[in-house]
This record gives sequence, C-alpha cells and structure tokens, in this order.
Amino acid sequence: MAMAASFLQLPVFPKFPFLLHKSQFISCPQISSLPFPSRFRASSAVALEPESSPQLNNDMDFDLFSCPVCYEPLIRKGPPGLNLPAIYRSGFKCKTCNKSYSSKDMYLDLTITAGSKTYSEAQPVRTEFFRSPLVSFLYERGWRQNFNLGGFPGPDEEFKMAQEYFKPAAGGLLVDVSCGSGLFSRKFAESGTYSGVVALDFSENMLRQCYDFIKKDNPSLTTNLALVRADISRLPFSSGSVDAVHAGAALHCWPSPSNAVAEITRILRNGGVFVGTTFLRPIYTNSFIPAILRPFRQTILQTSNYLTEKEIEDLCRSCGLINYTSKIQQSFIMFSAQKA
Repeated sequence: MAMAASFLQLPVFPKFPFLLHKSQFISCPQISSLPFPSRFRASSAVALEPESSPQLNNDMDFDLFSCPVCYEPLIRKGPPGLNLPAIYRSGFKCKTCNKSYSSKDMYLDLTITAGSKTYSEAQPVRTEFFRSPLVSFLYERGWRQNFNLGGFPGPDEEFKMAQEYFKPAAGGLLVDVSCGSGLFSRKFAESGTYSGVVALDFSENMLRQCYDFIKKDNPSLTTNLALVRADISRLPFSSGSVDAVHAGAALHCWPSPSNAVAEITRILRNGGVFVGTTFLRPIYTNSFIPAILRPFRQTILQTSNYLTEKEIEDLCRSCGLINYTSKIQQSFIMFSAQKA
C-alpha cells in the first residue's frame, strides 16, 4: 500500500536521544520536546530531564535499536526522533558487523535477512499466515472482534487491564511485540503514558495496516511511535534497555514460545514488566474464527501453541521472570511477570 507522501514532508518531530555519544553523524536541531516526561538522556548538548522515579533507568546513552545479529547498538545517520518521518529518512548501521538497515515503506526492517538479495528462508505456516494481505486486512475488520466468543473482554477492557500491570513502567519505553495491525500499539501511544512506543511485528502487511490506521484515524501518533519489522526470537534491542513489553493474543502464534519469552526477558531492564494475552488450551475451536476465514481453520488450529495456565507460568519462571500473576475468563488469559 502506498505511503502518503505528505507524511514524508513533515518536519522532524521530537528529538529522541538514543544516538551514541561517539557517533560521527551530525544530529538535526531539536524542534520540540516530547509531550510527556522522557526517561532518556540526550547525547547532544540538549538533555531531557525525566521526572524522578526509582523505577526508571536514566543512564541510557546508546541508540534505541540494536543489530539483530550481534545486539550492538546501531549508529544512526539522519534526523533523530522516535517518529515515523524521522526513522523513514534515517539509515542505521552496526559498527561491529558493518550491516546496514533502512526503512521499507513506513517501517524499519530490523530482521536478520534485511537487505538480502537472493537468500530466502522458509517460515512456519502460522508465520506466513499472518503475513497474508487478506488476514492483515481483516484482523481489525472482523477477525479480532470474534475473540470475545472465547472470553476476551474486548480491546478497550484489555487495554485498561494491561495499563494496570504497566504502572511500574510509566514514563519508559514500551515495545508491543507481535503487534499485528497495531490495535494496542496505537492505544499505548495515544495514552501518553510512555516516552515512546515501538510497534513490532514480523508481518510486513500487518505493519502497513497499522500505518494506514494511523494515517486515517490519528496522524499525530507519528510523533512518538515507531513501526519495526523484527523476529520475536531476535529482538533488535540491547539487553536491559526496555521498560515494558506487551504481547496481545500472540504467544500461541510464536514458533517457539520459550525462545520468545527468553528474548523478552533479555531486553527488559531489571523490574521491567511483561504483559501478554493468549488463548488457553483447550480452546473454542470454531467460535473465535470469523466465517470468512473458517476455510483456514485447520491451518490455524494445527499450527498454534496453545498452553495451559500452569505451562505459561512455568515458562515465565524458567526464563527468570518473577511476580507472575494472571486473570482468566473462559479461554482468555492475561498474564504478567517482571524481570528480577
């Protein structure tokens, strides 16, 4: 889908101070400040002072994004800022493995295979399923609404529940992994609770849908929201650099839930919060699938990792997360845990 040319002509939005102190690139001047407190320290002459909070780490001098190959912070060339226009016009490069990354359409591609010309890699059926343009288009147009038949309370209530769990991360950076079409990414960004929100998914078409919703419903979200394509098993962030991770209706779709939760644990800072929702096993096999997609029912059900509540708790604990808690309604579960 074509990206609106008008967005690319927007001025640089709030300065996002994740540039390395020793970066050789020249930053563009700061136009404005974030509309809410930032936890991040600027690497230029201008510093954004956060509100005092024992929960937040104020010593982050490295770039937000890291190389998915070696996890070293990326050097950025171009206008700074955690916003779509600035990221679109920026180039990123790993100082260690010399690999470069850039935006495609409206999202930044930080997968290991980004830039590959001939190499391609077969993905699990469930992964390819959500990369489909049809599924991406229908996700917020009938697909997600059917989740209430399995006990999901609805996006508005789920968002309120998640916000309660995320209170210790207020003012920090939130990453919405496996964000799909950005249903919750947009809500988190609109809330003004966080210094920045990263909407992250492996599906290119889901990210395009997210951009289309932003462009249509709330163009101002481009000032504190980034769209990133990445693999849940190789998250492009340095260890201990993220305050909150959200994974809505995602765990059952991951090829390896253990690898995914281990990666989430790695990128969380000490005290960081992980909140997820999923369908429990056993699950309502037909009711949550929209009629238009029921021909794909067997593919969906046979390639998903539906876990029990005890298995989810054990998985979180085995990855080093503590303070596990959950809320269950029918097949729906929202769970939360923290990094020690």
